[in-house]
Amino acid sequence: MLIRELLCLNAEGQDATVRGWVRTKRELKSLIFVEVNDGSCLSSIQCVFDHNNDTLAALGTGCSVEVKGKLAPSPSEGQKTEVVAETVSLIGGADNYPLQKKRHSMEFLREIAHLRARTNTFGAVARMRSRIAFAVHEFFQNRDFHYIHTPVITANDAEGAGAMFQVTTLDIDKANSSPVDYSTDFFGRKAFLSVSGQLEAETYATALSRVYTFGPTFRAENSNTARHLAEFWMIEPEVAFADLEDNMRLAEDFLKFLFTTALEKCAEDLAFFDAHIQKGVADTLRKVVESRFVHIAYTEAIKELEKQSGKFEFKPFWGCDLQSEHEKFLTESVADGPVIVTDYPKEIKAFYMKMNDDGKTVRAMDVLVPRLGEIIGGSQREESLERLESRMTGLGMNVTDYSWYLDLRRFGSVPHSGFGMGFERLILYITGMANIRDVIPYPRAPGLVAF
Repeated sequence: MLIRELLCLNAEGQDATVRGWVRTKRELKSLIFVEVNDGSCLSSIQCVFDHNNDTLAALGTGCSVEVKGKLAPSPSEGQKTEVVAETVSLIGGADNYPLQKKRHSMEFLREIAHLRARTNTFGAVARMRSRIAFAVHEFFQNRDFHYIHTPVITANDAEGAGAMFQVTTLDIDKANSSPVDYSTDFFGRKAFLSVSGQLEAETYATALSRVYTFGPTFRAENSNTARHLAEFWMIEPEVAFADLEDNMRLAEDFLKFLFTTALEKCAEDLAFFDAHIQKGVADTLRKVVESRFVHIAYTEAIKELEKQSGKFEFKPFWGCDLQSEHEKFLTESVADGPVIVTDYPKEIKAFYMKMNDDGKTVRAMDVLVPRLGEIIGGSQREESLERLESRMTGLGMNVTDYSWYLDLRRFGSVPHSGFGMGFERLILYITGMANIRDVIPYPRAPGLVAF
């Protein structure tokens, strides 16, 4: 039985077997207390021994053990149940265990990523990540969305950013010293790791009506910051017969569902984050759940920002991409809550977004939340073949490479919309962690690939 289950029992005298890793051992004159944790919850269970023996003497922090005994009410503060231990078996020793201290720096723990899940902080992050991932599927499955697996290897760049990892079987040394003939490569052309599953998801949305992707994506931006990863997970729903207003409602419902899940299903771990990582993080989530999302057009948002332009490092102006400081100001000072900014200038948004009648802006949306800024980005997609071709040509794109994407507009085109949300950014917001490298098990960033 898992420790999480044992701690919920009110069965005094019931036989119990505990398997896990020793967190602490305390010795008094007549009693020895061993705290054991198995990762099933934040709490450890206290095992009480009334005598010493060779096995107990060998136990240290990090050892794996099996303890057998009986459940009893615990007089210790913070837990109702403990185990009056009868036997203990040492399963695996832990000499020179590197996690002896109660608190280590995040930098140190990143250097031993293979062990950091054994700490309270990273165990809580892993459990939160697991439960919220389940909630993502729960939300969409309950609304008749179909889960689509889009390719990791692709020949197109959905965002037009150009920062992509190339995939090749060619000899790199030879390729660097002579012109490359990609017709001899594995796929017969240049191929890359995907930055987004959106374009492929659109092909299925125009067949199944409601779909979503949830998978790994890759960006080769040389950004060594607390907000960037080279490998991360993206959630991307795509809905046929949906306009921007439908998209905004879906995004709001989605966030509120996920935050409610964190508050109700992950209360112990969330309380830990609130107490030790980011004060008030639970209240922040609760406020978003209870708020009405304010809608504001980009042009109006810029007017609000320009009134206070002296406060910002980056001066706001019409046509600029909103910076984090602008987004936080809009949520914390203008709306006092979550904001959805719409109708961005076409020059700063992707080619596939539907043009507004003014010819200057597109039907894009960014969902901003207090303390973080942007958490979701999306749009209504351009369903007109002529307008989409014109936009791609104007941007100098090779229309032939996207003939399959244009076919969606040739054959039974419909209005459709969707958005993308980085899963790690979501977990960063829910947990209050400061660095995005600490909310994914094994971070990949410039110069960082441990194994």
